[in-house]
Amino acid sequence: MYKYKLIKQKMLLNNNRYITIETGQIANQSNSSIILKMENTILLSTVVFGKVNKENIDFVPLTIDYREKFFAGGKIPGGFIKREGKPSEQEILTMRLVDRLIRPLLPKNLINEIQIMITLLSYDSKVLPDGLVGLATSSALLISGIPYYGPVSQIKLARINKKFIVNPSIKEIKKSDINLIIGGSKNSIYMIDGEMKEISNKDFYKIIDFSHKIIIKQINFQNLFLKKINKYLIIKKIKLININNNKIKKKIKNFVYKRLYKISKKYKKKKDRNNRYLILYNKIYNKLININNDYLINKYFLYYKKKIIRQLIIKKKYRLDGRKYNNIRNIWGIINYLPNVHGSILFTRGETQCLTTVTLGTSLDVNKIYNIIIEDNEKFYLHYNFPPYSIGEIKKIVGISRREIGHGALAKKSLINIINDNIPYTIRIVSDILESNGSSSMATVCASSLALMDSGIKIKNLVAGISFGIIINKKKKIILYDILGEEDNYGDMDFKITRTKKGITSCQMDIKNINFSINNILYKILKKSEKCILIILNKMNKILSNSRQIIKSTAPKFTIIKIPKKYIGIIIGSGGKNIQEIQSNTNTNIIIKENKKEGIIEIFGKKKDNIEKVIKIIKNIIFIPKKGYIYNAKIKSIKWFGIFVEISKGIEGLLHTSELIIKNKKIKNLYKVGSYIKVKYLGKNKKTGKIQLSSKI
Repeated sequence: MYKYKLIKQKMLLNNNRYITIETGQIANQSNSSIILKMENTILLSTVVFGKVNKENIDFVPLTIDYREKFFAGGKIPGGFIKREGKPSEQEILTMRLVDRLIRPLLPKNLINEIQIMITLLSYDSKVLPDGLVGLATSSALLISGIPYYGPVSQIKLARINKKFIVNPSIKEIKKSDINLIIGGSKNSIYMIDGEMKEISNKDFYKIIDFSHKIIIKQINFQNLFLKKINKYLIIKKIKLININNNKIKKKIKNFVYKRLYKISKKYKKKKDRNNRYLILYNKIYNKLININNDYLINKYFLYYKKKIIRQLIIKKKYRLDGRKYNNIRNIWGIINYLPNVHGSILFTRGETQCLTTVTLGTSLDVNKIYNIIIEDNEKFYLHYNFPPYSIGEIKKIVGISRREIGHGALAKKSLINIINDNIPYTIRIVSDILESNGSSSMATVCASSLALMDSGIKIKNLVAGISFGIIINKKKKIILYDILGEEDNYGDMDFKITRTKKGITSCQMDIKNINFSINNILYKILKKSEKCILIILNKMNKILSNSRQIIKSTAPKFTIIKIPKKYIGIIIGSGGKNIQEIQSNTNTNIIIKENKKEGIIEIFGKKKDNIEKVIKIIKNIIFIPKKGYIYNAKIKSIKWFGIFVEISKGIEGLLHTSELIIKNKKIKNLYKVGSYIKVKYLGKNKKTGKIQLSSKI
């Protein structure tokens, strides 16, 4: 590559901060490598192009790998093994952000493996790295020699008091009403991902307009960098091998075209359609015995299937399930589907179905996050599962897929800002997809909203989601509502958007066709999505209109009380004796925390009565007597000079003989240990600090 000659390019951002990219000093055995710096956040991005063609594949063999080194944040990995291991969820989500930006820009006939590795070498809390990975990757690809329809770029955007912040800090994100990653080219926005706090369509469009200007600036920045490199060397362009066979293509067309058309038009159910497609596919081997190339058979079969489905939509105005362009699939649901679960729903939209559950727990059940950027206890988390039977397939399950992590994260972003802040529970939502024909993540959002209500959790507003698609040719752009799986796979866009009746809560957009601009029709789609969401919300309200007023008997009962910090030690007791005794006697779990001002006690139990017993015990322990009040005191011991009594657990005082109503030298004859006597609290002695009591009421 470069003989250790450092080449740099610098760009000034709007907020008087700089981004620098450089190459030539690091990782020169790769096809290309880039160091990107902003403040003290530093990323290394490398590209390696495989020397051997990958045969019999129908996709671009691109692998994106993003890793955060613990040393970048001055940390040592937690756990028993003190080295970086499998990627965290945050790292996987960042990989997906890059993949979604880059993959549409690589030629479809690229069959050599490409591995792009991005590594966080240094982390500055002022700059989050996920807003820079797209720029770093695009810059590295640009000088790699690999055919690439770039440059492109991504930015991370926050907004505080209507003011936009590009590549914000973690503190700024917490104050912001948006948290978005937006990517695109000079001509159009290609991808959007993130969460919002019920913002309007107009605000969203302003966000996209502002972001695109910054993206164009970063693209110009990359082109200047490329010009600077071209002064020193010529980048060798890698030639692609185009695997095609027109004779085989024509034979397959003649055999399958009319049959594919008939199947696609006739069978409205996905399962029936797929069975017919499979029968036709297998017939190719029986009828066209002189074709022995599995790769080309599969390639051309899928090519004509895609072509026919698109033609049916554009020319015949026909969708595979028989709907019109602007129709939403039928929605139904069974609330409280699993009666012993804290909250549940079986939710179905068309041929997409999910079983979604809510489980309530205590602070012991939080999701503990420990990585370079965040150390946190997550009180709300959502897990999305996509088993192979949901699409009628057999597949070995070896772990959680990147897709499952990505869809779960999108659903979580949709809901996180509508859950009230004062809810004491840890909330876990699990969405198991039972059947899928498109938009399973949006079904998860709808189902999760309803399951939360079924659990008794109060939410600000109900959230619903829908996915839009586009099919385009030279003359038409057809917008499809509530898209099917095939419309997603063979279409030109997938735009998932979630919102309440008040505004947008999250979105995820991916453009698959780089030859058109979404910018001009984006506002139109936003308006359409608003109307669709209102229809869906109305249908959801018919399933369940309000949250349960009382959580189910199977759910944990949970209460928080606050106490002065000085009493924490007394409640816990020596070696935890007191707290263990309380938990054992009341069949509860008690968690004690503290902040600067007070102690916080979380009480968790199956029965409300047991929780009330704990509260009563704690109130007795932290009891503070009031001057002039009368208390029923227990006699602890009797002396010749008076009686020692306990007015509450741990609070004892002397009732002097001078304060007894009956004065007798032999007071032991008048009072018994263990019996009770009414006393008035007179306050504390100013000199000794001891409490003063009297039975002269």
